[in-house]
Amino acid sequence: MKTERRYDIDWLRVIAIGLLLIYHIAIVFQPWAMFIGFIRSDEFLEGLWKPMTMLNVWRIPLLFYVSGMGLYFAMRKRNWKQLLLERTKRILLPFVFGFVAITTLHMYIFQTYYDMPLGYYPHVGHLWFLGNIFAYVLLLLPLFFYLKKNENGRFKNGLSKFMSNPIGPLSISLFFVFEALLVKPSLFALYAETWHGFFLGLLAFFFGFLFVYSGKTFWQTVLKWRYLYLGIAAVLYGIRYFEFATEAPGYLTAIEANCWIFGVFGLGYKYLNRPSKILSYLSQAAYPVYIIHMFVLYIGAMLILPLDMPTVLKFIAITAFTGIVCYLLYEFVLRRVVFLRPFFGLKWTSKKIERSKRHSPDINIE
Repeated sequence: MKTERRYDIDWLRVIAIGLLLIYHIAIVFQPWAMFIGFIRSDEFLEGLWKPMTMLNVWRIPLLFYVSGMGLYFAMRKRNWKQLLLERTKRILLPFVFGFVAITTLHMYIFQTYYDMPLGYYPHVGHLWFLGNIFAYVLLLLPLFFYLKKNENGRFKNGLSKFMSNPIGPLSISLFFVFEALLVKPSLFALYAETWHGFFLGLLAFFFGFLFVYSGKTFWQTVLKWRYLYLGIAAVLYGIRYFEFATEAPGYLTAIEANCWIFGVFGLGYKYLNRPSKILSYLSQAAYPVYIIHMFVLYIGAMLILPLDMPTVLKFIAITAFTGIVCYLLYEFVLRRVVFLRPFFGLKWTSKKIERSKRHSPDINIE
């Protein structure tokens, strides 16, 4: 199983996690924030939510696609036992640790801010994504290793040929359409701890693996037709925005989401597939930052919201606070304190090895 190093895929993962941080900060300024356990500003920025409605339908599916692609790369040099052990260390351990030690901090800060009785409240919180990914690995690993064993067979050749025209990737949307019709989610973008989120993620994870497995034809197709996909997505978003007040039927939103993603894949393949020291650093930091960003955001909201300043500046200040504090925690604590590293998805490694990696442009997208 040989493949070229793909820097664009890592960039997309970093960008998607960055968008996730901005999305979560935007929730603080929405009138319904408290209903989903967020600290809420007394002054709202409801206009901020309009661009979020465009991002919301594809940013989480994009992460599932990229995670499936990452599993393909991880299988290059591991048998199924090694891969399962590595995924357990990389995904299950941070998930369990986060469940009992990280997400509980959100609730503690929430309780403190609203003068509620303090209590220990372990829950999956934003780490539901990790639980889903580990479940997909367990469910799909036998099939993926079967495909790996038969990598030169008729299925891969047929898949590669099928992906050589723009209809090929677009037809994948039909599986997501059927999921939306069968599950009937109340809101398409309601992914966390729902059956809709689980099955949509399963499909994206599965096809993400297949897209890389199929070879270069998928990437050449999304590269060539990227503006077609983005155009279809823009039209469908316009229909969703003006005709359905951003909440279109699930089957339309499923097509829109995949068109955004295929267009983004094409843009990434065109402009982001090159090595970079910045990417090397951000790629390593993205996972730990994803794990810690929520309690940092809550602290920022608790400190900044009571200040007497314009609401827009509060949003900017919380965004800056979250980014800076996450960076400081990652750089000076998580990546340097050796015994903490495995709990945040980092490999257990010596400081000497870590310093040598810091100057390497190689990127681990596994």
